[in-house]
Amino acid sequence: MRILVIGDVHANWPALAAIRESFDACLCVGDLVEYGPDPRRVIAWVRENAARCVRGNHDHGTAQNVDIHGVGGFRYLTMATRGPTIGLLAPADRKYLAGLPTSDMFALGGKRFLLVHATPRDPLDEYVSPDPALWTPRVAGLPVDYVCVGHTHQPFVLDAGPVKVINPGSVGLQRDGNPNARYAVIEDGRVELKEVAYDIDAAVAAVAAAPFDARAKRLLTDVYRSGRYVHGGNGNGANGHHANGSANGAVKK
Repeated sequence: MRILVIGDVHANWPALAAIRESFDACLCVGDLVEYGPDPRRVIAWVRENAARCVRGNHDHGTAQNVDIHGVGGFRYLTMATRGPTIGLLAPADRKYLAGLPTSDMFALGGKRFLLVHATPRDPLDEYVSPDPALWTPRVAGLPVDYVCVGHTHQPFVLDAGPVKVINPGSVGLQRDGNPNARYAVIEDGRVELKEVAYDIDAAVAAVAAAPFDARAKRLLTDVYRSGRYVHGGNGNGANGHHANGSANGAVKK
């Protein structure tokens, strides 16, 4: 069985459309929306193609219209794109996001999986770096073979005791200087982290036409082209960490 694992698409349709892997099942670890300009096309693709999908913090923030304030970095982009994202979506789209589970445990291809956006301890918001010492206690005792996560936009595969933790990286918004779309493929027990170049000019053109303010458009354009946040700010989100979509804005370590 060939399993495609995606996440953190962030409404970047050209990036998602560039992934043309064959698959028997697609798993999505959330954050379909915000930042990017095409949330409806991304939601439609996931609804049609993903066998399983969990809710990310940005999905939750959009579905519930969670208030957020930010003056710099990715937190500013969250604030600047939340309202316009809600305006671009139909009520049925927001209902779909609100109905996504925060965690999903299931069997597939003879293996047991757990999908969460962040961590099993805190499915929406906890930010954990790819360190086996940090992940081992977070997955201890789970009756699964694989835990698939997103949130950090850092692709990795690691063994945490008997559990393999997979983060496919971000399809639509990179933070490490590599602008390519990232994803993972699981086949015959082997996990491969993959990437593909996409039509960044098309993504930038969609941003230019989006109902975002000029500053948000400039930031997104830079991120798409450079694969990282390049403008200065107050350090709130500009360091490459996630833009938390929760009401209190805390980054949980």
